[in-house]
Amino acid sequence: MEIERRNNVTVTGNPHGRTVVLAHGFGCDQNMWRLTVPALVEDYRVVLFDYVGSGRSDLSAFSEARYASLSGYAQDVVDVCEALDLRGAVFVGHSVSAMIGVLAAGMAPERIGALVMVAPSPRYIDDEGYRGGFTAEDIDELLDSLESNYLGWSAAMAPVIMGNAERPELGEELTNSFCATDPAMARVFARTTFLSDSREELKAVSVPTLVLDCSQDAIAPREVGAFVHQAITGSTLITLDATGHCPHMSAPEATNGAITGFLAGLR
Repeated sequence: MEIERRNNVTVTGNPHGRTVVLAHGFGCDQNMWRLTVPALVEDYRVVLFDYVGSGRSDLSAFSEARYASLSGYAQDVVDVCEALDLRGAVFVGHSVSAMIGVLAAGMAPERIGALVMVAPSPRYIDDEGYRGGFTAEDIDELLDSLESNYLGWSAAMAPVIMGNAERPELGEELTNSFCATDPAMARVFARTTFLSDSREELKAVSVPTLVLDCSQDAIAPREVGAFVHQAITGSTLITLDATGHCPHMSAPEATNGAITGFLAGLR
């Protein structure tokens, strides 16, 4: 189908199990979930995909106008869910994808029945009474650096995002993923990500939700995880004993255990 080619959709796992959709963050692709998939495939049907502009998606489908807002990426999610006729799927979103999942659940509530938010942040810039982890000047500098020298920015920032300096291979993998992304499309996704503010949308979430934050995360400090948890009525917050912004890569056992425990409790 056209959408499945466009978003490089992969379906694996137990065809009779509940569907779990795994959604990657900025600068990544579905391969970043390779340590999570084995924990799910026996019991769940697993759907992976790449946002347009990332991974092995159809780059000719990219539109700056569409992807200049998170709703454009949320529409990708809805399109994939509709193409596969998913009902009540569990959406697992890493980083900015956690907020994309919130938007997608609002756009197509019959398609998404639960959310897992891995290292989420509804707003990266500090605001009155809110700590996002960055000043407006920080984000301006980050975006200016990214836009002037994307490959250099990737090499400098990916290890910071990943953390775990004692395991440089993790930072190298993320650097390679960033560098494999088309710079022009990455600039659009970065601006959309780091300038977004989805705090109000959190209040509308009514499905079972698991929030996973990390004990140390340079991109989404623990105050952010606490804010998301407080904003979503009935949500569960688990702080992983993990360093960095990509616990599904750096601490897969803890991450997978939290996800499968949550899934087992769903009806």
